[in-house]
Amino acid sequence: MQKLILALLLLATNICFAQNNLSYYTTAAKQNSPLINDNKNQSKANQLDAERLKALYTKPQIGVTANYLFSPIISTDNNKTSFEPNSNGATNYYGYDFAATNGGTYQALLNVTQPLFNGQRYKTASEQLTVTSQINQNNSKLTEHDIEKIVTDQYILCLQDNKQTDYAEAMVKLLEDQKDVLKKLVESSIYKQSDLTLLNIEHQNYLAQLTNFKATYRRDLMDLNILCGINDTALVQLQNTNLTLNSTVSNSMFLEKYHLDSLNLIAQQKAFELKYKPQVSLFANTGLNAVYAPTIPKRFGISAGLTFTYNFFDGNQKSINRNKTQVLEQSVSFYKSNFITQNTVRKSKILTELQSYTDRISIAEQQLKDYKVLLNSYKKEILSGQLSIINYTMVLKNMATAQRDYTLLFSQQQSLINAYNYWNW
Repeated sequence: MQKLILALLLLATNICFAQNNLSYYTTAAKQNSPLINDNKNQSKANQLDAERLKALYTKPQIGVTANYLFSPIISTDNNKTSFEPNSNGATNYYGYDFAATNGGTYQALLNVTQPLFNGQRYKTASEQLTVTSQINQNNSKLTEHDIEKIVTDQYILCLQDNKQTDYAEAMVKLLEDQKDVLKKLVESSIYKQSDLTLLNIEHQNYLAQLTNFKATYRRDLMDLNILCGINDTALVQLQNTNLTLNSTVSNSMFLEKYHLDSLNLIAQQKAFELKYKPQVSLFANTGLNAVYAPTIPKRFGISAGLTFTYNFFDGNQKSINRNKTQVLEQSVSFYKSNFITQNTVRKSKILTELQSYTDRISIAEQQLKDYKVLLNSYKKEILSGQLSIINYTMVLKNMATAQRDYTLLFSQQQSLINAYNYWNW
């Protein structure tokens, strides 16, 4: 006996492990979301871009340049015609002008350029990338929140299918038991064969409904797996869930998007105005720089200098762009204000609907209790041959309709709670 109890406990444990809950699906959906993965990678890319900009604005740029220009001429000086591949100078000749070609070019230089006083430029560019990273992180949070809403809605739909399936199975079992009882009563001539046939027809109807509910559950469960990126086609049992309303939040996480959009506009304006700041760079090079081949051994040297750039007028583009940024900030502010208004009304509307569903569910629960009491009473009347089977099947149909309505009401209530919790965030 103890071994049997232990085996039953192990079986029950395995069944529990085979059940998947809502958390399992939302976690899987987040892990398998391409959007969340992309936003995370974008944030990592922004960090690498910040390192690149630091190198651009503060580190020296070192490189090598090499040039060779072959510019021969045909000289006619001193009434003598001669071909000179690299002339030292001629008065009368055919070929490119020395002023344009220098007679040739032989360069092999190591160049170094060091930006100076670029700390503010790097800081501004880094701030813009920081805001971009914050936007990506916020997009990830919004995507996760959207996933929770969508997955929960699909999970509720699967639970609805499951409850319909369970009820259909209970009705099939009830009619099977009643058929066995009625067969004996028919044999005793208390009921007619037609009564048994009628009950058998109802039994077949519920069998058909049961098959349909099972197929619907499998379809919606596979859709849930697809939504969550789960590679599984097994038919699993879902754990029941009973959502409750979250407490009201003072600062909605949805508003963070508008805050970051505003910061991004400011960062873009700062980046645009960088070109109006003076820019100084130190440059130096060393190597070969010659225009006459025979003197190449003597033309190795070094040079250094400074470059200064300052843009002080470009048709008031700076002022125009500032006005553009202000207009865009007004647009962001309007979007934010509009969202706050809409969301306040939306949440109030959902709460009002939920109150209606609470009342209707209470009524439906009482109806089902009454139907169960009535069916128990009918069982006794059937045994004594006092009840018409037509009336019995009619009550079963009405009870099935009430059960379907109750299941739909409960699922719709759960969906409304899910919607409220989504917007109340």
